[in-house]
Amino acid sequence: MKIKFSVNSQIMLALVLAVVAGYFLQDHTTFVESYIRPLGIIFLNLLKFIVVPLVFLSIAVGILSMEDVRKVGKLGLCSLLYFMITTVLAVTLGLFIPTLTKEWFPHIDIPADAPTVVPHITFRDQLIGIFPHNIIEPILNNQMMQVIVIAVFFGVAIVHVGEKGKAAREVILSFNEVVARILSYIMTLAPIGVFCMLTPVVAVNGPRVLGSYAVLIGADFFCFFLHALIVYTAAVHFLGKCSPFRFFQKMSPALLFGFSSDSSVATLPYTIECAEKLGVKRDLGSFVLSLGATINMDGVAIYLGVTSVFIATCCGIDLTIQQYLALALSATVASVGTPGIPGGSLALMAMVFASAGIPVEGVAIAAGIDRLVDMGRTTMSIAGDASCAVVMQRLMNNNKDQ
Repeated sequence: MKIKFSVNSQIMLALVLAVVAGYFLQDHTTFVESYIRPLGIIFLNLLKFIVVPLVFLSIAVGILSMEDVRKVGKLGLCSLLYFMITTVLAVTLGLFIPTLTKEWFPHIDIPADAPTVVPHITFRDQLIGIFPHNIIEPILNNQMMQVIVIAVFFGVAIVHVGEKGKAAREVILSFNEVVARILSYIMTLAPIGVFCMLTPVVAVNGPRVLGSYAVLIGADFFCFFLHALIVYTAAVHFLGKCSPFRFFQKMSPALLFGFSSDSSVATLPYTIECAEKLGVKRDLGSFVLSLGATINMDGVAIYLGVTSVFIATCCGIDLTIQQYLALALSATVASVGTPGIPGGSLALMAMVFASAGIPVEGVAIAAGIDRLVDMGRTTMSIAGDASCAVVMQRLMNNNKDQ
């Protein structure tokens, strides 16, 4: 009987093999740089190549999926506002906590093709630079924020023109499926890419690099716990008028399933069922939780923030206010547009790193533990969706009483 390993399992195996190979090749860095690292660069280039279409189509499809929001009126708008507020808080926490504790982060020599130069720009320049003056240049130069703006305009326009935009809508959805499939092809190479990117890191830094993984995982899960304790508990208690203890107790089956499955979409039936036990009506819960499973990714927002500060600190980069703003904005948008497919967060992480001048090669560090952190990210997203459903049910009940 053949034993088939998932891509995530293969990546974990590649991580272990990279540590072993890097340990034994510490005295042969020339060989590593000449014959192993180039394969890692090829994998990284493939990730970079898919980022622009992935981001454009993910944002556009996310907007198209909100077409029903207009029909449900206040419920849809309030849900979107709730999701946006919690996402902003998640990104803020993900950047703030690691910044306070960055003296505990190790230094890692991450091989890069060329040193990353971060130009000094003002907030005014950054604000103006978000808006493109043509449609081609942002795509050619990987100016991701401008690509996102273009995607927003296209998505909103397609929704507004209604029936006349049906053909454009089908094209966008079709291309999104094609790009998702291309990404799945690339991710089949992820174990090889991770091995070839991490082996040089271990060869240069030695076994001490293992400590960095423990620190990064600890920082991620600490921020997950803090966000749930502060934001979700407060929202459920003060806005939803529900006991936080009862909330987490009733939601525990869905949270545990999400922790093991790594998919908020696959967990959706369990989430709806658990929310009903908290008094959320099925029709309201189905809408809010389905919308949340698509666009609410607080766990991803925290993960992108923590990892960005971590990799920057490990590379000796002292982030400026402009870089923090770029990280906050790009991580917020990226978390909303994260596709629900394996490897989606890694591809968007490259975009977030690039927005602040952090070496994209740092994605290899995060890829090694992505599977472990993904369990926490998914659990966070499910808890956030459920808290929104509880709050929205309370809001609708109050409107009926008035």
